[in-house]
Amino acid sequence: MSEAGTHPLGQAKLNELTDAIIAELKTVFDPEIPVDIFELGLIYKIDVDDDMKVDIDMTLTAPGCPVAGEMPGWVQDAVKRVPGLADVKVNLVFDPPWDPSRMSDEARLELNMF
Repeated sequence: MSEAGTHPLGQAKLNELTDAIIAELKTVFDPEIPVDIFELGLIYKIDVDDDMKVDIDMTLTAPGCPVAGEMPGWVQDAVKRVPGLADVKVNLVFDPPWDPSRMSDEARLELNMF
Protein backbone atom coordinates (compact mmCIF):
# COMPACT_ATOMS: atom_id res chain seq x y z
CA MET A 1 0.00 0.00 0.00
CA SER A 2 1.04 3.57 -0.57
CA GLU A 3 1.55 6.26 2.04
CA ALA A 4 -1.23 6.93 4.53
CA GLY A 5 -2.85 3.59 3.71
CA THR A 6 -4.20 4.68 0.33
CA HIS A 7 -4.17 2.29 -2.60
CA PRO A 8 -2.82 3.56 -5.96
CA LEU A 9 -6.11 2.51 -7.58
CA GLY A 10 -8.06 4.80 -5.28
CA GLN A 11 -10.54 3.62 -2.67
CA ALA A 12 -13.55 3.53 -5.03
CA LYS A 13 -11.76 1.32 -7.58
CA LEU A 14 -10.36 -0.89 -4.82
CA ASN A 15 -13.87 -1.32 -3.37
CA GLU A 16 -15.20 -2.18 -6.84
CA LEU A 17 -12.42 -4.73 -7.34
CA THR A 18 -13.02 -6.25 -3.89
CA ASP A 19 -16.74 -6.53 -4.63
CA ALA A 20 -15.93 -8.34 -7.90
CA ILE A 21 -13.60 -10.73 -6.05
CA ILE A 22 -16.27 -11.44 -3.42
CA ALA A 23 -18.84 -12.06 -6.18
CA GLU A 24 -16.53 -14.70 -7.65
CA LEU A 25 -15.87 -16.22 -4.21
CA LYS A 26 -19.63 -16.61 -3.83
CA THR A 27 -19.62 -18.99 -6.82
CA VAL A 28 -17.52 -21.52 -4.86
CA PHE A 29 -19.46 -23.88 -2.61
CA ASP A 30 -18.42 -26.32 0.06
CA PRO A 31 -19.61 -29.61 -1.45
CA GLU A 32 -20.99 -30.81 1.87
CA ILE A 33 -22.86 -27.61 2.78
CA PRO A 34 -25.24 -25.83 0.36
CA VAL A 35 -23.76 -22.38 1.09
CA ASP A 36 -20.94 -20.52 -0.65
CA ILE A 37 -17.55 -20.28 1.05
CA PHE A 38 -17.75 -16.50 1.56
CA GLU A 39 -21.05 -16.64 3.46
CA LEU A 40 -19.75 -19.64 5.43
CA GLY A 41 -16.94 -17.41 6.69
CA LEU A 42 -14.15 -19.49 5.18
CA ILE A 43 -12.43 -16.42 3.68
CA TYR A 44 -10.26 -14.73 6.30
CA LYS A 45 -8.38 -12.17 4.18
CA ILE A 46 -8.46 -10.60 0.72
CA ASP A 47 -5.50 -8.35 -0.05
CA VAL A 48 -4.88 -6.61 -3.37
CA ASP A 49 -1.37 -5.15 -3.66
CA ASP A 50 -0.12 -2.26 -5.79
CA ASP A 51 0.69 -4.65 -8.66
CA MET A 52 -2.88 -6.08 -8.76
CA LYS A 53 -1.78 -9.33 -7.14
CA VAL A 54 -4.39 -10.85 -4.85
CA ASP A 55 -3.50 -12.74 -1.68
CA ILE A 56 -6.34 -14.69 -0.04
CA ASP A 57 -6.28 -16.50 3.28
CA MET A 58 -8.97 -19.11 3.64
CA THR A 59 -9.78 -22.04 5.85
CA LEU A 60 -11.98 -25.12 5.75
CA THR A 61 -14.86 -26.16 7.97
CA ALA A 62 -12.62 -28.98 9.24
CA PRO A 63 -8.90 -29.71 8.73
CA GLY A 64 -9.77 -33.20 7.45
CA CYS A 65 -12.16 -31.84 4.81
CA PRO A 66 -12.19 -34.25 1.83
CA VAL A 67 -11.70 -31.39 -0.66
CA ALA A 68 -8.81 -29.74 1.24
CA GLY A 69 -6.47 -30.32 -1.68
CA GLU A 70 -8.94 -29.04 -4.28
CA MET A 71 -10.78 -26.08 -2.76
CA PRO A 72 -7.87 -23.56 -2.86
CA GLY A 73 -7.62 -24.25 -6.61
CA TRP A 74 -11.35 -23.68 -7.02
CA VAL A 75 -10.98 -20.35 -5.20
CA GLN A 76 -7.97 -19.35 -7.30
CA ASP A 77 -9.77 -20.24 -10.55
CA ALA A 78 -12.87 -18.27 -9.53
CA VAL A 79 -10.97 -15.12 -8.52
CA LYS A 80 -8.82 -15.23 -11.68
CA ARG A 81 -12.03 -14.52 -13.63
CA VAL A 82 -11.94 -10.93 -12.31
CA PRO A 83 -10.50 -8.76 -15.11
CA GLY A 84 -7.25 -6.89 -14.51
CA LEU A 85 -5.71 -9.05 -11.81
CA ALA A 86 -2.04 -9.95 -12.24
CA ASP A 87 -1.99 -13.03 -10.01
CA VAL A 88 -4.03 -14.81 -7.35
CA LYS A 89 -2.47 -16.69 -4.44
CA VAL A 90 -4.63 -18.72 -2.05
CA ASN A 91 -3.24 -19.68 1.35
CA LEU A 92 -4.93 -22.41 3.37
CA VAL A 93 -4.79 -21.50 7.06
CA PHE A 94 -6.23 -23.13 10.16
CA ASP A 95 -5.53 -20.43 12.73
CA PRO A 96 -7.95 -19.35 13.96
CA PRO A 97 -9.97 -22.52 13.46
CA TRP A 98 -13.30 -22.08 11.69
CA ASP A 99 -16.49 -22.36 13.72
CA PRO A 100 -20.15 -21.68 12.87
CA SER A 101 -20.03 -18.21 14.48
CA ARG A 102 -18.13 -17.05 11.36
CA MET A 103 -21.17 -17.67 9.12
CA SER A 104 -23.18 -14.73 7.82
CA ASP A 105 -26.84 -14.30 8.70
CA GLU A 106 -27.60 -15.35 5.11
CA ALA A 107 -25.77 -18.66 5.63
CA ARG A 108 -27.50 -19.24 8.96
CA LEU A 109 -30.88 -18.63 7.34
CA GLU A 110 -30.07 -21.02 4.47
CA LEU A 111 -29.04 -23.73 6.94
CA ASN A 112 -31.92 -23.03 9.39
CA MET A 113 -29.45 -22.25 12.17
CA PHE A 114 -31.31 -19.36 13.81
